[in-house]
Amino acid sequence: MNLIFWCVNSTLVVLGFAILFPTFAGATTPPKTQNSSSSLQVPDYLNPNPNPLQFPTTPEEVRVQQTVSISLAQALELAQRNNRDLQVATLQLERSRLAVRESQAVLFPTLGINGNVTNSGNGFRSNSSQASTSFNGSAQLNYDLYTSGSRQATIRAAEEQLRLDELNVESTALQIQLNVTTAYYNLQQADEQVRINQSAVNNAEASLRDTQARENAGVGTGFDVLQAQVNLANAQQELTNAISQQQIARRQLVTVLSLAQSVNITAADPVQLAGLWQPTLEETIIQAFQNRPELQQQLAQRNIYEQQRRQALSQLGPQISLAGSYSVRDRYNDGLSSNDSYSVGLQANLNLFDGGAAKARAAQSKTNIAIAESQFASQRDQIRFDVEQYYFQLQSNLNNVQTSSVALNQANQALDLARLRFQNGVGTQTEVIAAENDLTRAEGNRITAILDYNRALANLQRSVTSTAFR
Repeated sequence: MNLIFWCVNSTLVVLGFAILFPTFAGATTPPKTQNSSSSLQVPDYLNPNPNPLQFPTTPEEVRVQQTVSISLAQALELAQRNNRDLQVATLQLERSRLAVRESQAVLFPTLGINGNVTNSGNGFRSNSSQASTSFNGSAQLNYDLYTSGSRQATIRAAEEQLRLDELNVESTALQIQLNVTTAYYNLQQADEQVRINQSAVNNAEASLRDTQARENAGVGTGFDVLQAQVNLANAQQELTNAISQQQIARRQLVTVLSLAQSVNITAADPVQLAGLWQPTLEETIIQAFQNRPELQQQLAQRNIYEQQRRQALSQLGPQISLAGSYSVRDRYNDGLSSNDSYSVGLQANLNLFDGGAAKARAAQSKTNIAIAESQFASQRDQIRFDVEQYYFQLQSNLNNVQTSSVALNQANQALDLARLRFQNGVGTQTEVIAAENDLTRAEGNRITAILDYNRALANLQRSVTSTAFR
């Protein structure tokens, strides 16, 4: 959908650009998440080997056999499926869930049983008595009635660690989404640089042909031909470097997506602005404070330290537990019935002196709380700076898109005019070469402005978004 947007007050001016929404529902809302019911269709052969311990040993196993063109939305879907960092964060979250279940076990009593069967006698050489067999069994029940807050602190600390890991999954997903988006834009820029430099080579070849034709007609000079040849060689070298950067950008995106060993990818989406950002700077900062998981992580870590402090101090308080046991004993073939017994009682323990160890551990946790609070403040300030940085970059790059579009049109006109002047004998080859270089630079500036805008927008959305993959 082509829009014409004009904002005089904020100097955000862009003429006739297309808004692309493969990933974002809108610049003012978080990116849409992909789920199992609405996931995009991507080829299965892009997915890596399900065995994480795969270790290629032959060149054929790592040789690139096909190149596939994918969109940014497909790249995000592949990252959700395959990214190793996200998988590790998810496994850590599952581990924390199990740790919470383990900590909650202290709410229940412990019950144990044991038994043994014993055969005894006077020895193999003695005939004074026969061997006898006996059985002993017992059961024990224990339950902590009062722990001075240690039990509750242990459970609470485990729950806060679970919350911390949940936030870590969210933060990791957001960062991966940003990394994939940035890598995709980098690939788009590398592709465009190849196209621009290929166009520069074509222009240089055309200029060389014109120069050689003028020399053959006797109206040109060998110096003009040499200039054109040097310009062509320089353009070819720039093209070679651009192709190299393109290959690197492709492999970088493959690595981020954790794709199969034998595939390569190209960018399917065209280069265009990815959306507009409507909230003001102040509104954006507040959204970031409310949504960024990093701030909540610092608070969760602070709560963990608080529970550790309570655990340490609980060791100085009384510990009361209920203990019960039941035992049975029987000797076979003795003509007597079995004997059984039981016991039930309360046990109390109070640590009168531990050399100051518990208070020292509590003091360490209190210091850690102060550190977490300081880190919260530092993180808050960094988030604000990030928002301001990307917001200002967004504004400047949107202005640059308009400026570079005008410059590109002027560079095309200048090149046509320089060639016409040269062909009519009123211009020089130097003017043509300069115009060709200006056109190449103008095309590069426009692509850079668009993609820098998209990168700033992606960073800004990451700064205020609370959820990513689901």
